[in-house]
Amino acid sequence: MKFAHISDLHLGKRLHEVSLLEDQAYILDETRKILRDEEPDAVLVAGDIYDKSAPSAEAVRLFDDFLSALSADGQTVFAISGNHDSAARVAYGGRIMAKSGVYLSAPEYRGEVFSATLEDRDGPVDIYLLPFIKPIHVSLAFPEEKIESYTDALRVAVEKMPIDPKRRSVLVAHQFVTGAVRSDSEDISVGGLDNVDAVVFAPFSYVALGHIHRPQNIGSPRIRYSGAPLKYSFSEAGDEKSITMAELDGKGEVSLRTVPLTPKHDLREIKGTYDELMKKENYQDTATDDYLRVTLADEDDVPDAMRNLKTVYTNILRLDYDNTRARSGGAIEELPEAETKTPMELVAEFYAMRNGQPMSEAQSGYMRRLAETVWEEQA
Repeated sequence: MKFAHISDLHLGKRLHEVSLLEDQAYILDETRKILRDEEPDAVLVAGDIYDKSAPSAEAVRLFDDFLSALSADGQTVFAISGNHDSAARVAYGGRIMAKSGVYLSAPEYRGEVFSATLEDRDGPVDIYLLPFIKPIHVSLAFPEEKIESYTDALRVAVEKMPIDPKRRSVLVAHQFVTGAVRSDSEDISVGGLDNVDAVVFAPFSYVALGHIHRPQNIGSPRIRYSGAPLKYSFSEAGDEKSITMAELDGKGEVSLRTVPLTPKHDLREIKGTYDELMKKENYQDTATDDYLRVTLADEDDVPDAMRNLKTVYTNILRLDYDNTRARSGGAIEELPEAETKTPMELVAEFYAMRNGQPMSEAQSGYMRRLAETVWEEQA
C-alpha cells in the first residue's frame, strides 16, 4: 500500500511580515500535480495545517480548495490537527467530508482516536489519527494512569488504541520525537519537555509524523517526518523540501522515497560587499525574486542599502552585516563626561564604540551637514 505523507503546511504564515499565502497556494498546486502522477492509496497530512489556532479566512479557504481538489481527483485523505491548530476548527465538517474520502482527527482527545481500514491485495491496513496531545489531555481521559511526561502520555494513548498486532497499521501523529533535528521555525519547548521516546511507536508499521520541518527518519524508515513543504526560516535555507512516498509490503515492511517540491520563490542567503552584490554579472543568472537574507561584508554601513538592493533583489527579508563591528557584538559603552562634549564629539565617540573604528572624513562631513540642517530647522 502506498501513502503520500505531508505535514506542516502552516497556511497563513507570515515570514518577516511578508504573507506567504501566494507561495503556499502554489506549492499546494504542485503537491496536487505530484499526487495525480503518484496515485497513492491515501494522503496523510500530519498536522499544523494552519499557522494559527484562529486562521484567517484566506488560509481556511486555501485548505478548503486543496481538500476539494484532492477529493475531485479521487484521493483519500487522512488529516490531523497539530500544535498550531485548533483541533475543533480542523475537525469542523469532518463527518460530512468523510463521505468524500476526507477523514479528519477528532475535535478533542477524549481517550479514543479516529481509525479507518484500507484494503489492498495483501489485506487490511489500519489507519489511526492521533492529533497533537499533551500529558494533561491523556490524564483527563485516563485519570487512573500515572502520566508524568509526554512519553507517558503517548505510551498510554497508544496502549488504548485497538491495535491488532497481526495486521499492518499506520499512525498519523504530531509530536517531537527524541533525536529529531529541529530548525528555527518550530516551537521549542524549554528543556526538551515535549520529547517523546520513539519506543512508544513500536506497534505500528509506519508512523507519519508532523511538527519538525526538516524531512528525516527517526531511527529507521518506519518513523518519519516528511517536513514542511516550504522553507519557513533561514536555518532551512539548505534543505530540500519534498513529499514522502511510503510503501508498505504485505509483511508491513516500509520503503521510502521522496519527490522534490519546487517553490515559487526559494529562500536563500547571499553574502558579499555592496558593490559585489550590485554588479550585474554577479546576479543576472540568479533568481533575484527569491526570499533573501543578505549579509554585507562592508566595514562601513552603506546608506540606503536595503532600498537600493531591493531594486535588484526584490524580496529581501533581512539585511545583516558581517564586519568588525558585527563580530565584536557592537557593544555600546556609556559615554564618559557626556555633558562636556560637543554633539559632534559625542557622535564620533558613539560611532567608534559601535563600529570598532573611527568615522571617515566623508562620514564626519555628512554628520556635520546633517546636524547643521537639523539645528537650522529647529531654530
